[in-house]
Amino acid sequence: MNTYVYGIVSGGHPELPSGLAGVGDPPRPVRGVRAGELTALVSECPEGLRPRRRDLLAHQRVLTEVGQTRTVLPLRFGSVSAGEGDVREVLASRAEDYRERLRRLDGRTEYNVKAAHQEDLLLRQLLDEEPELRGMAAANRAAGGGSYEARLRTGERVAETVRDREERDARLITQTLSPLAEEHRMGPESGGWFVNLSLLVHRDDAEPLADAVAGLRSAHPRLDLRLNGPLPPYSFVEP
Repeated sequence: MNTYVYGIVSGGHPELPSGLAGVGDPPRPVRGVRAGELTALVSECPEGLRPRRRDLLAHQRVLTEVGQTRTVLPLRFGSVSAGEGDVREVLASRAEDYRERLRRLDGRTEYNVKAAHQEDLLLRQLLDEEPELRGMAAANRAAGGGSYEARLRTGERVAETVRDREERDARLITQTLSPLAEEHRMGPESGGWFVNLSLLVHRDDAEPLADAVAGLRSAHPRLDLRLNGPLPPYSFVEP
C-alpha cells in the first residue's frame, strides 16, 4: 500500500498527539518516518483517495494538531509515496532544503483574511458620499422609477463605484494588516470575497493581528471581514 505524507518536522522521534488519525474511512493512524534529523508525518494511503471534504479536513487537522506544539512543513493534499523507503530517500536527498524551510517557518503560522462588503451598508454610504449617484437615484424616484435607460445608467454607475470602493478597501486592509506579518500574499478572488489575504505571522503577533481586524470592523461597518487561523502555512511553502 502507498504511503500518504502530510508534512515534515525536525527531530527524530516527535511525540504525536494521542490517537492522531488522518485520511481514509476509517481514518488511518498517523505515525512518523525518520531519516536523520527529519521526520515525515505519514499514514497508509487508502485506495482511490480523492480530494473529498472529509479527507481534505483530515489532512489539515493532522497538520494543525501537530503544529500546535512544533513547526511543521506542510505538504499539499495528495502527496503520496510508494512506501516508507521512498519517503526516507526523499527526506535524505532534500534534507538541507527541508531544514532551511523549517527554520524559516519556526514559530510562525498562517492566518487568512477574507473581505466582502455588507451590501446594504455600502450602498447607503455610497449614496451619502457620491453626489452624482445620489442625484441619479433621486431623478429615478421622481420619475416613478425612471426609464429603462436611466435605470441602466444608474446600475452601471453603481457597479463602477462599488468596484472603486473594493479597490480602495483592499488597499486599506492590506496596508493595515501586512505590517503585522512577516510575509503576506494575496490569493485569488473567489466566492464573493474581494480580498483573500494570507499572512505569515509569528505566534506572538497573533493577538495584535486579531485586534487589528476587529479595529477595521469597528471603524468600517461596511466591511465583512473573516479571520481564519492559525493554519498550516501552505501559502508560504514553495512547491
